[in-house]
Amino acid sequence: MIEPASPPPSAPPTPRLSAGARSNGRAPAIAAVPAGRGVEWWLAGWRLFAAAPWPWLAIAAVYFAVTLTLLLIPVVGAAASSLLLPVLAGGALLGARAVDRGEPLTIGHLFACFGPRAGPLLIVALLYLAGWFCIWLVVTAILVGLAGVGALGALLTGDPIQAGVAAMAAIGIAAVVILVVMALLAVPLMMAVWFAPALVVFADVEPMAAMKASFVACLVNALPLLVYSLLGLALAVLATIPLGLGWLVLAPALAGSVYVSYVDIFGAPAPD
Repeated sequence: MIEPASPPPSAPPTPRLSAGARSNGRAPAIAAVPAGRGVEWWLAGWRLFAAAPWPWLAIAAVYFAVTLTLLLIPVVGAAASSLLLPVLAGGALLGARAVDRGEPLTIGHLFACFGPRAGPLLIVALLYLAGWFCIWLVVTAILVGLAGVGALGALLTGDPIQAGVAAMAAIGIAAVVILVVMALLAVPLMMAVWFAPALVVFADVEPMAAMKASFVACLVNALPLLVYSLLGLALAVLATIPLGLGWLVLAPALAGSVYVSYVDIFGAPAPD
């Protein structure tokens, strides 16, 4: 069984969620872990995959089949896929916990959260989509503002060549500003949703409280998560090269790594 990392010697002991207690809607205590744990989370995620590779491959194949099928549905398919993501992710986390405890892993774990947990997980998904909608509103307003001002200035020059250059420059500046703004807004949103499904599934935390605790946990553990993210980006590139087939392995390892990082930061999940 994977053990959570201990707090640094200089820090006072951090109370953890005990193995036999639930949080009663409140998030467990958050621990800060060393930066090197960002690498160990991926290694531990790989070990969880290697402990039951065939069930994990089957789970990954079913997951991608479900999501790709939904994406083929016009208009509502993409939204349905986004709404189901936390529910299926919660099931994958339950599968990672089962492997960690030496229990058998089955495809049924992927759908284990289609029950009482589905409602709170769907609320997390809706809040996440609402966050992205707000980001796109801000980005659209910036694009209209910058491109509109730039286009007006280009027309006032009178020279067609100079006008074209000025218009392209305005568009380029708008693109840079939009990328910066999107990063500044999207990163906090990702931080808020990263541990939220695990908190809902393992600790019965309410959706808003789970997203708040997830954001704080990511902020407190910014360095290990930065290391984890950079390594994950490299692994994602490698997984995509062989026609995307590497994701059949990387997706289960990702689920395992999220589970291990949750144990490190929030403590071992309580039994059902």
